[in-house]
Amino acid sequence: MSMSMSMSMKDLVSEARERIAAVAPGEAGDGLILDVREPHELEQKGRVPDALHIPRGLLEAHADPESPMASERLTAMRGGTAVDLLCASGARAALAAATLDRMGYDTRVIEGGLENWEKAGLPVER
Repeated sequence: MSMSMSMSMKDLVSEARERIAAVAPGEAGDGLILDVREPHELEQKGRVPDALHIPRGLLEAHADPESPMASERLTAMRGGTAVDLLCASGARAALAAATLDRMGYDTRVIEGGLENWEKAGLPVER
């Protein structure tokens, strides 16, 4: 790969956002809300009730039905109802959604992440 082809995280997020639908916090959760933040972020900022938590770094292993780490709650959604992804602000969720899209999931990014979720007055467990 030539240097001119190198992409920054911002480029990758932008590319993912072009491919993946976005959903307002209040419209999320028809199927599954998947939170890709790190465990310490959940401890510090709280968690969305009933959301499935899989840190971004472990996503592929949990999303692959053939993996010994497969998450039944996530793999059950494959090819079906939308999985709405959440992170702190939306960037990691976009990257994760693009990956899951390639793995056969219908994905959407929750716009603005947990920040917007709280601004919309939606519940967060602390």
